Amino acid sequence: MNNPQTARDANAPSGNTGNPAPPPPNPPAHKKHHWGTWILVLLVIVLGAGAFFLLRGKKPKPAAPPPVSLTVTNVQQGDIEVADWRLGSVQPVYTATISPRVDGQVITVNYTEGQMVASNELLAVIDPGPFQAALTQATGQLERDKALLEGAKIDLDRYQAAYVKKAIPKQQVDDELALVHQDEGTVKFDEGQVDNAKVQLAYCYIRAPFAGRVGLRLVDPGNVVHAANTNAMVVVAQLQPITVVFSPEEDVLPQMLREMKAGHQMTVEAWDRAMENKLATGKVLALNNMIDAATGTVKLRAIFDNEDLSLFPNQFVNAKLIIQTLHGVRLIPNFAIQHNPLGEFVYVVTNHTVTNNGTVTDYQTVTMRNITLGTTDGNVTAVAEGLEPGEVIALDNFNKLGEGIRVAARLPAGDAQGGGAPHKGPHKKQPGDAKDSP
Repeated sequence: MNNPQTARDANAPSGNTGNPAPPPPNPPAHKKHHWGTWILVLLVIVLGAGAFFLLRGKKPKPAAPPPVSLTVTNVQQGDIEVADWRLGSVQPVYTATISPRVDGQVITVNYTEGQMVASNELLAVIDPGPFQAALTQATGQLERDKALLEGAKIDLDRYQAAYVKKAIPKQQVDDELALVHQDEGTVKFDEGQVDNAKVQLAYCYIRAPFAGRVGLRLVDPGNVVHAANTNAMVVVAQLQPITVVFSPEEDVLPQMLREMKAGHQMTVEAWDRAMENKLATGKVLALNNMIDAATGTVKLRAIFDNEDLSLFPNQFVNAKLIIQTLHGVRLIPNFAIQHNPLGEFVYVVTNHTVTNNGTVTDYQTVTMRNITLGTTDGNVTAVAEGLEPGEVIALDNFNKLGEGIRVAARLPAGDAQGGGAPHKGPHKKQPGDAKDSP
């Protein structure tokens, strides 16, 4: 079936008939409203994205980190001792091991174990009876021979007078003179016997050869002792004065010899084994005449008055040989010293003042300062270069510090004067301590 409209179109004449073509029909109204909605949505999306990125780019700046709290001290100017620490042994100046010199029975022991005794004080007695009898016998023999000598001298005088008168021959006078000389020799022998008996009798009385302290009792009353037996009856050790023997390294020997040649009496301090308490102070007494090739050390003996008896024979002590004292040097605690590949350094605290819109703000920072070390004594080190007296240095929290880090400094507990190097006594080594200079 044919479409009427199609037939009309087909029958229409071809070509331009002079009449314009009719305008296209207007789009529907609902299509215009649809495109406006999409444009509005797109505009809203663009404005929202711009606002989002704008607000995201304006984040508030993070707050500055709080300053690092640390303990500080000042670089001090003072004196430091050039010293050498060694393990030493206390030795008495004199030690007497008293053995019997005669045979006999011990009848008394007059000392108490560990007692302080004076020189020549009676300690023990061996039965003196046999020796007293021997002395009496020798004395009697001496008196008898003295009488014979006296008679011979009288006869000699008589014979000499008779010889002058030609009453007797010269031979008789000479024989009497020889008899006198013989009796004189006998008397001298008897005198020696008496002296020997006195010595043997004196050996019965055991006396202290010097002032000191006796040890534990080694013999009891009633024991029989023999001169041939070397076992001691008593041991006496001198305690006042007393010495300490120790062995510094040969590296410090030139310094020691220089001080000795200059006439300086070097001081030696004796400290306990924990290096916490000083027991006594003495002087160098003698230096050995050779270096021990096996250890590279030289023995040295120091003498102490030991008035309080703080030093005891064979006690081990830490001997501090003070070779010289340096004056007016810069001192810091050695635990403030840090190390890096370039050497030693410390953190120096510096103050800053900032004015902003009339507001004045004070703050502190740290800076790394390279230093050159000098001698070390205990927990104090002398600084040769890099610091000046009064400068403030950090003592802790080193793991949080760096160049320009802001800090809040505080003084050590109990330090009311703004720090200062700690005392110069010895201390137990801690990790990070500076090495001792020779």
